[in-house]
Amino acid sequence: MPELMSIVKTPKEAFMGMVDKGVSMGGDSSIKIFHQSFYAGCYIGFGGMLSMVVAGGLDSAAQDNPTIQTFVFAALFPVNLLLILLTGGVLITGTAATVPAAVFEGKLHRMQILRTFALAWVGNLLGALLFAGFVTACNLNVGLTAQLARKVAEKKIKENFGVTFLKGIGCNWLVCMAVFLQGQAQDMVGKMVGIWFPISCFVAIGFEHIPANMFMIPMGMMAGADVSVLDCLWGNFIPVTLGNIFAGSVFVGGGYSFAFGRLGSLPVFNMPTKEQGSPKEPQSASDAREVPPEAVGA
Repeated sequence: MPELMSIVKTPKEAFMGMVDKGVSMGGDSSIKIFHQSFYAGCYIGFGGMLSMVVAGGLDSAAQDNPTIQTFVFAALFPVNLLLILLTGGVLITGTAATVPAAVFEGKLHRMQILRTFALAWVGNLLGALLFAGFVTACNLNVGLTAQLARKVAEKKIKENFGVTFLKGIGCNWLVCMAVFLQGQAQDMVGKMVGIWFPISCFVAIGFEHIPANMFMIPMGMMAGADVSVLDCLWGNFIPVTLGNIFAGSVFVGGGYSFAFGRLGSLPVFNMPTKEQGSPKEPQSASDAREVPPEAVGA
């Protein structure tokens, strides 16, 4: 019988791939990180615009069944993550997991977290803003598309800080799992499936993704939404960024380092049980000789 070979990496291999990505990013120059972050911001705009145009055209159908519009928007949006992840793009959301994971594994200095996060955030913002201005200049941000853009922008700044922060956590847990799953898959179709399900899931649920909001809220503002720059920053960008970073760093980077890496091997997490740590006293001298030396005080 020929040996069966899997084209899907194990979870531990996928996590170590994320660590390697973090190490690689930490070794890149600032201009390269910014370049890939800027491109990623533009790609977010492509997927966001696709969703806006098609879902916006379903306005009349959405009056009877709003779920139709939500489903179509969520189904189309993941095209941007496909473009980004398969071309080496850099999003602050994925960086929030890969770089801390490398730090947790002792392969990267913790100061790289501040550098990579800042470069990714600024690059994503500028790319998304440029693309929002681009589609507006192309007269594509009009009609039903503009109507949906205004609606989305105004809705995203209405929740209080705490709720928006929590929505950021829910979002980036799923986004980082998309990064994780596409790292497990070794073929194009597998990577597409690994990306599509978690990303469409967070969009349909209504969680908050800072790179997407960097495109959609400014696009809505350019279409005339009643949203100020302060509303945009305090009502959305800041709490969503914090929530996204928390989920990526703690739940994914830290959580899988505990499961498969160095955090889980720390002594505090490997205390012996009473049974393991308290070998029975030998009943005789011959029994004592049979106790392995390494078992004592294990």
